[in-house]
Formats: sequence, C-alpha cells, structure tokens
Amino acid sequence: MATCPPYPTNPPRPHWWQRGWVRYGALTTLLAISGLVILALVREQTGTQGFLVGLGLAVLPVPLLMAAFRWLDRVEPGPWRNLVFCFAWGACAAALIAIIANSFATRWIATATADPAGADTLGATVIAPVVEESAKAAAVLLVFLFRRRDFTGIVDGVVTAGVTATGFAFTENILYLGNAFGTDQLTGDSGFASVTAATFFVRVVMSPFAHPLFTVLTGIGFGIAALSTGRHHLRRALLPLAGLLLAMGMHALWNGSAAFGEYGFLAVYGAFMVPCFGLLTWLVIWTRQRELRTVREELPAYVMAGWLAPAEPHTLASMHARRLARQYARRHAGKQAARAVAQYEAYATSLAFLRQRGRKGRAGPDFAVRERELLDALWHRRDVARPALDHAARATAPPPVAPWPGYGTPGSHAGYGYGYGYGYAAAAYAGYGYAARPGGFAPVAPYGGYGHGHPAPAAPAFTPAWVPAPFPAHARSRPAYPSAHPAPHQPLPRRP
Repeated sequence: MATCPPYPTNPPRPHWWQRGWVRYGALTTLLAISGLVILALVREQTGTQGFLVGLGLAVLPVPLLMAAFRWLDRVEPGPWRNLVFCFAWGACAAALIAIIANSFATRWIATATADPAGADTLGATVIAPVVEESAKAAAVLLVFLFRRRDFTGIVDGVVTAGVTATGFAFTENILYLGNAFGTDQLTGDSGFASVTAATFFVRVVMSPFAHPLFTVLTGIGFGIAALSTGRHHLRRALLPLAGLLLAMGMHALWNGSAAFGEYGFLAVYGAFMVPCFGLLTWLVIWTRQRELRTVREELPAYVMAGWLAPAEPHTLASMHARRLARQYARRHAGKQAARAVAQYEAYATSLAFLRQRGRKGRAGPDFAVRERELLDALWHRRDVARPALDHAARATAPPPVAPWPGYGTPGSHAGYGYGYGYGYAAAAYAGYGYAARPGGFAPVAPYGGYGHGHPAPAAPAFTPAWVPAPFPAHARSRPAYPSAHPAPHQPLPRRP
C-alpha cells in the first residue's frame, strides 16, 4: 500500500508580492521617490545656494553620531542594510511626511483660528512632535516586524531608533540652515552675528543629539518588548506605545522651551535635556556590558560540547580581546582573515544570545534551526579565527598569582589564578585552557584538558602565510548535532 509522504513534494509557490526581490524593490522605489520629492521641496524653500550651504553644514554631525551608534552595536553588530534603511527612512520618508503633515496642519489651524502666530506655536509644540515621532517610529516598527532576528534587545532598539533620527535631523538641519542663510542674504549679516551661525551653534553644536534622544525612547520600548516572552502580548504592545508617548512628550517640551521666557531654552537644556542624555547613555553602556556578561556565561556550554575552544568565552566577552584578535589576523593574513574573525565573533555572540533566550523561554520555534546555522557558520571559520582568538586570550590573560599556603595545589580545580589561571571555579569550566607550568601560562590544545592539569604543548609557530594551528586528531571532526531539540537550560551533549 502506498503511503503519503510526510511533506508535500511540490509546496505551493508564494504569491508575487511575497517574494523578497519584490519587497526590496518596492521599498527602494518608495525611498527613492521620497528622496527626490524632499530634495525638491527643500530646494524650493531654501534656494540653490541655501540648499548647498545647509547641506555642507548639516552633514558635519552625521559621521560622529553614526560612529557612536555603531560603537554601541559592536557587541553584536547588525547588518549594514538595516542601518542604511533606517537612515534613508529618516532622511527621506519621515522627513517628507513631517513636512507635508506639519504644513497642512499649521495652515488649517491658522485658517480656522485666524491667528497665524498661535497656529505656528501650536504646530511646533503639539503637531510636530506627534507627526515626526510617529514617522520615525515607523522605521523601528518595520525592523522589529520584518528583521526580528536582528532585533533582540535594548541596544538594537537604541541603534535602530538613533540612526533613523540621525537621518531625520540631517534633512531638517538642511532646511533650517538653508533658510537661515537666505535670511542673512536679505539682511546682509555675516560672520558670528549671522542667523546662520546662531542656527548652526544651536542645532549642530549644542544639540546634535536632540532628535536621536527623543526617538531612542521609542527604541527602548521596542527593545524591552523584544525581551518579553511570547505570552505577554499586552506588554509587547504597550511598551513601544509608552516609549513613543515619552518621545512625543520630550519633543514637545524641547520645542516649547522658547515659550518659557528669555532663558527658557537654556533652562530646559541644562535641567532636562543634558541629564536625560547622560541617563540614557549610562543605560545603554550598562546594557552593553550586560551583553558581554551574557556571552561569558552562555558560551561555556558549547565549549563542553566541543564546538568552541576553552578560552573563547572569556576572549569573546572582552571587546579589547576581540580587537586584538582582529588586529592579529589582519597583521598575519590580511583583511579577509580579519573579516572572518569579526564574523566569527558576531556569530558566537548571536549564539550566546540565542541560548539565553531559549533558557528563559523566549526562543521561537526556529531555535534549533537557528542554532545549527550559527554553529555551522562558526565551524567554517574556525581555522582562521581560533589562532587569532588564542593569541588574544594569551595577551589579555591576567598575570599568575602566587598561591596562598594550602591553596591552589597541583591537581585541584580552584580557579582565579591558583595554578590554573582564571575562570569558573567549577571543574567543568575551570582554567579556560590555561595549564600550570613553571614558566607561567601556556595554551593547551583545543578541546584538550579543560584545565585539569594536563601538560600544555608548545604554542604553534605561525609562518608568514599564517598557517592555522593544527588540531588534535580527536578535534578535527565536526561535533554531532543534538538528535533532538535539547532543553535550553540543560548543557549540550559532549563531543564524542
């Protein structure tokens, strides 16, 4: 008797609008049209000379802000295409929505109330914050929904929102600086007494972080929602909305500071904006350090399974050690090897975050598939990355500590430098591959010893062609995958 196959032999083909190239093409076309329209509108309001002057001055803070957000994302760097999309959305689509909606709302209020001055004030303090923050939040929402694999926590939300706001501020600064230059041409002012100089000082020197600071609150809301489990649907919906409302409120306070008197702007800037900026900076840096701690705590399970070398959890949990590994690879094998080491670091970090989500019950149904993809990516780059990471581990290892009487005797598993270097006090993770010898610390062979006092072989010598370090015979074969999806809180099975 014939039986039906467990899976359809001819799965249904997706509709044409579900194909990737169709979505990418539609999104690129939308952003390109928005860019052309916003370019025409800004040039019409500022004139050609004003547009060029505004463009030259507005671009100055962009590299600094982009570098700052990229630095925050160094632990688990997201793909560049996400950052390019966010910047383009903020500079083109969000700016176009804001210009059209703000102008329409202000004219409608002025016509309805016959008070143009009041309409401008209401538009700046109420309409503009709602429209602009909603338009910028749309980019964060799109990345959160369609690039969920790259959006795993608070840092991802901060980076996505900050880059989007940087693009929006870039276009807005072109408009403001171009109009200021046009005013100076009419009045004949120049130098430090000009409107252009005053606008540049306020928008570019004093507050280049204003728009990113507002939108980062929305990104934090999405980031906390990404950390929530699938069962908390209400929390996942309310947290981004709460962040958006906070962003609108801070934006409205900033725009309305001029109505608080002669020194209202300085008061809001010094008493509110700067402390909030410092607090959010501390929060993001603390979250970054927490991510590094996650790498150090989650990766030893893969060491015991045979996928990672014993010293790698410590090395990958240090940004200084990561940089030394990339520099070592670049110096001995060139840019391609350094790129492979950077990819190895990124994949290992993603693997640690994936296991943490699984241990906390926040992993999706594709946990096993994603874990296998990351392990395959690490395995294919191991020959290039492991010698560099081993060098970084030896370079950043703490100096040996003289044992106290009665402690750290050979054969014991005491950690923290008592004969076996640093690491976990438990026997499973003790030593991180640093064995005791009279001359100090020396790396053991990958997967060998696990810090149990076996003698360490000599460090491999590297030729100018940078031949990868040889592996012992038992470590050359790929460790077997788990036969079934293991419980995330249990260690992976050891390599056979």
